[in-house]
Amino acid sequence: MNIRIKLALALALAGVVALVGALTSSASHRATPYKVAFIYVGPHNDGGWSQAHEQGRLYVQKALGSKVQTTYKENIAVGAQFAQTVQSLVAQGYKLIFATSYGYLTKAFVAKYPDVLFEQATGTDQTKNLAEYFGRAEDTVFLSGMAAGAASKTGKIGYVVPFPIPEVIRHANAFALGAQLMHPGATVSLVWTNSWFDPAKEKKAAQSLVTAGADVVGQNVDSPAAGQYSESAKIPWVGYDSDAKKFAPKSWLTASVYNWGPYYLKRVKAAMNDTWKTGFYYGTIKDGFTKLAPYGPGVTAATKAKIAAYQRKLVNGSFYEFQGPLYDQSGKLRVKKGVKMDILTGGTNSLYGMNWLVKGVIGSAKG
Repeated sequence: MNIRIKLALALALAGVVALVGALTSSASHRATPYKVAFIYVGPHNDGGWSQAHEQGRLYVQKALGSKVQTTYKENIAVGAQFAQTVQSLVAQGYKLIFATSYGYLTKAFVAKYPDVLFEQATGTDQTKNLAEYFGRAEDTVFLSGMAAGAASKTGKIGYVVPFPIPEVIRHANAFALGAQLMHPGATVSLVWTNSWFDPAKEKKAAQSLVTAGADVVGQNVDSPAAGQYSESAKIPWVGYDSDAKKFAPKSWLTASVYNWGPYYLKRVKAAMNDTWKTGFYYGTIKDGFTKLAPYGPGVTAATKAKIAAYQRKLVNGSFYEFQGPLYDQSGKLRVKKGVKMDILTGGTNSLYGMNWLVKGVIGSAKG
């Protein structure tokens, strides 16, 4: 065999080996699941906020099957514990991390991991590898406040709240405005727990509100403890985050809840096919992101009809709870007649900068 034939055969054999290697590598690449992590501030089964995100994670896992590998880390505090958790996840090969609570991520933090994609619930910072997401829950909180106002005989309503940040303040305001629509002159008293998830504090807060005269209890915290106390005291209860009716079936009225799954699925798919881009998502009733949980037995047909009417108005834009005139606790005009508060316009009259409480809310906006 002459040298030319030997050379041709060698080149052909090398080509076959290269092709097989490429095909094997490609098949191996396709078989490797894309790794996505979710970090929760509370337990994954808290009956509230973290459980709603966990349902979103399971939605993604079910939709994509073996194409993804998802995990969650629960009860993770802001700060050192969070940083250590992310470091461990990155070392394990996780490429997309959803940080599901306010304060977890900063621009400086994500800059340490340029090859990892991050998304944070309820924040505003954006960079090349950091996106923010949340939704207009104030609309459904307003509607749940309507249920509370309709159920109150005295007009004295209690509301258990975690931290004095704009997110919580605008929800407390929306809840009060909804209650006042159904029960003119109603007041909403706040008790701050300074924790997203602390069943003992939440129960104690609900108890103190009822002792002070509240005949309906609502919440912006994560566990069903306030509802369980309300059930024992035979007081109507409005939940938050998840459908928690099973914890207080007789007291349950409804709750503003989140449907995280479709958003998570869309973003994971984008990350997998290299089309992920930073952004700020603010979901609505219209796109199915935020909604009301099923009603409890204490919500009358007339109340359901009125809530449904206002939900339609919120969707079609003919009504907006944060349109002036709006007055604060002291009676000062904060939003002029006809002016609508926006999400990120800046200052204290943006929803994301709200640090004042509307007329009829009893408590301090400073916690």
